[in-house]
Amino acid sequence: MKRLKALCSGVAAATLAAAGLAAAATLGTGQASGADATAGALGNNWYAAAPYLMPLDNNPPNAGEIMDATGLKAFQLAFILAPNGGGCSPTWDGTGPVSSDTAVGSVISGIRAKGGDVSVSIGGYGGTKLGQACSDSAATAAAYQQVITKYQLKAIDFDLEEPEYENATAIAHEIGAAKILQQNNPGLYVSVTTAGTADGTGWFGKQMLNEAKAQGFTPNNFSIMPFDGGFNGAAAQTSALTNFNTILQSTFGWSSATAYAHEGFSGMNGRSDTGEYFRQADFQTVLDYATGHGMGRFTFWSLNRDRQCTPPDNGTTSGVCSSVPQTAWEFAKFSVKFAGATPPTTPPTTPPTTTPPGQCTVAAWDGSAVYVNGNEVSHNGHKWKAKWWTQNEEPGTTGQWGVWADEGAC
Repeated sequence: MKRLKALCSGVAAATLAAAGLAAAATLGTGQASGADATAGALGNNWYAAAPYLMPLDNNPPNAGEIMDATGLKAFQLAFILAPNGGGCSPTWDGTGPVSSDTAVGSVISGIRAKGGDVSVSIGGYGGTKLGQACSDSAATAAAYQQVITKYQLKAIDFDLEEPEYENATAIAHEIGAAKILQQNNPGLYVSVTTAGTADGTGWFGKQMLNEAKAQGFTPNNFSIMPFDGGFNGAAAQTSALTNFNTILQSTFGWSSATAYAHEGFSGMNGRSDTGEYFRQADFQTVLDYATGHGMGRFTFWSLNRDRQCTPPDNGTTSGVCSSVPQTAWEFAKFSVKFAGATPPTTPPTTPPTTTPPGQCTVAAWDGSAVYVNGNEVSHNGHKWKAKWWTQNEEPGTTGQWGVWADEGAC
């Protein structure tokens, strides 16, 4: 994620930090408590749909406002780095020690109070990563465990890109740490995000996949970022996703369907750092591709940019607006759709009537089976239809935001 190149030009870092604290204050105060974490735990579909948000930089928007306007429930908070002065301890953006943080904790508590939750992203573009600063995988994992414990996290994202992903030792530390965290935190949702190319991902991305294979590590998904590389529009992005699927198949010996279930998309809304454009229609096309192929993740960089610039199409790239005509938080609604929910409308539409009861002529739900969008099962006297890829999520237990749509009683 190009967090350094896409900073809001002309705004001092101190001003942005103050804005971050103000945004935190509007959502509540204090740490992210265990009670909040339990209340805020969501299904994996929401963690897979969480857009990136910088809570302390790039003029942070009010997360509660975004939730109310779009129905979004999950946020990918960025970024955890090693301290700028050196050492193997987690900080926000290299400057704010996690151990003494209250500002981000307040943002998290506010999101959870409204029924949402967060994943925390480590790494990003630029800066010193903990995989570079720590002595080995165990030390790297111990640093990240501080973040998981502090914020009671159910999800974490490893954003492995320049310059770290060119360092084989650092990547081995990161992948090893991810495996340790996965083992020590049962149920932890783990995503791995890396650079995208027309070929799917480049040499260093393929080396990262090979490292994961060598260590026996399988995250919930491997996501690529098909932007800042001559993509410009949805067709180039879906082509890269198809190619990346082939790479996943050949690396791990997966079928195409299994590879798609472990594949993710991480886009950039509006104008990219290199002047590419990804408008709303492009997002819709990629969303259709992702859901149609049973992909495991759909996210974008970033919510800080999910608002209109002045003028709307100003020919520059900003960290605080998209540089394309849009309504506020319009790109977030694509993530909501990927999670399986319907964004709210203004004015609200009349709720649909309940599907009339019918005869269950489909097979019973099997917790060990894999289901994809459109598959139907019967369970507890009802017929259910899957909205996306799922396994071992019991119909009727995950509410209206869950994977299963209730089609009525048998």
